[in-house]
Amino acid sequence: MTDVNAMTPAVFAEPRQRVTGGWIAAFGAAWLGIWMAQLTPIQLLLPQQVDDQLHPAHWVDSVVAFGIISGIAGVFAIVAYPLTGALSDRTTSRFGRRRPWIAGGALLFGFGLIALGLQTSIIGIGIFWVVTLTGFCVMTAALTATISDQVPVDQRGYVSGWLAAPQAVGTILGLLLVLYLFTGQVAGYVAVAVLLLVLVIPFLLRPDAVLAREQKARLTARGMLDDLWISPREHPDFGWTLLGRVLVNFGNAFGTTLLLYFLMFGLHDKTAEDDLITLTLVYMVFVILASIGLGRLSDKLGRRRMFVAISSGLQALAALLLAFVPDLTVAMVAAALLGAGYGCFLSVDQALATQVLPDPLTRGKDLGIMNIALAVPQAMAPLIGALLVAAMGGFMGLFLLAAVCAALGALAVMRVRSVR
Repeated sequence: MTDVNAMTPAVFAEPRQRVTGGWIAAFGAAWLGIWMAQLTPIQLLLPQQVDDQLHPAHWVDSVVAFGIISGIAGVFAIVAYPLTGALSDRTTSRFGRRRPWIAGGALLFGFGLIALGLQTSIIGIGIFWVVTLTGFCVMTAALTATISDQVPVDQRGYVSGWLAAPQAVGTILGLLLVLYLFTGQVAGYVAVAVLLLVLVIPFLLRPDAVLAREQKARLTARGMLDDLWISPREHPDFGWTLLGRVLVNFGNAFGTTLLLYFLMFGLHDKTAEDDLITLTLVYMVFVILASIGLGRLSDKLGRRRMFVAISSGLQALAALLLAFVPDLTVAMVAAALLGAGYGCFLSVDQALATQVLPDPLTRGKDLGIMNIALAVPQAMAPLIGALLVAAMGGFMGLFLLAAVCAALGALAVMRVRSVR
């Protein structure tokens, strides 16, 4: 029987050697910095900044403005993710294919955050949030491609858990930093930008395979456009996985990105910022336990779809609780369910995504397309959610939509056939 790896250049071959604990630690540290720098603005700094600039007569106006800014940034993310992936697939730098893009994306990301903190107009806020999110996309497109490049299939669920767990930790650390240590708009943005750059350094010191110039695929504008289309008819498992990702991430984003507004205006919570910290702590614990524990269990059992479906169901249940029982105590229970569901989904679905890629030569580009389903829902959900909240005068419709998206996402993933 022919060994496919033996016929494939080493840089494109399916990895077989397990990554070390040091590699995983550096990978997790990089994601801790990334999530802290991206989610702290989304959860707290950016909504506050928009509200401070507008001083709206009605709170819905602030929610809509925040949503529009996020939505515009999401359009740029749709381009940045696959473009970065495609370019990193063809990068022949002596530092490797992915590391230059991780470093460049981190610098752009950090610059955007610092510039954003200095803005005193809605237009300026919008421009530099686009810059910030573009840097996030460039950095994470290259970083997630390293999973397919360097991590064997039977280790990907566990390693992907170290992409998921830092999300919750980064969110809570970021909120604590900007609320109690680096207070003030400028200080908060600068703090998360500096931590982002510091925490990515250990991973940039890890080796990255170098692509020889003769192995580099030719890149043309027409070819790039053709490459960005992956036919769901020819690659149905890729299509179903992508659709499931879009739906579940929209469901999660609907349930989390407007959480501060829900506490302030849905529950009329007088201590909304402090309670946001508490909810995030609960969410964090369950994300960590589920992402690492269930990611490893998924590796051992060799099963992905079952875990993704169950995790999506837990998120749908959490959203239904928020929709029909709008109470702070119930919100704590929902945070636990949402954390367990999303933690499991992030780790196992990431592993699943790496197993349905159409071509080993275009892993970066294909994962870039797949990662659109991670960033774009977070960017677009505030806009869609804000319009829905404004139309309905409350948050019930928002959470019902979150539940529907999560449930449909589970059904989509169950259509995958090449992975158990």
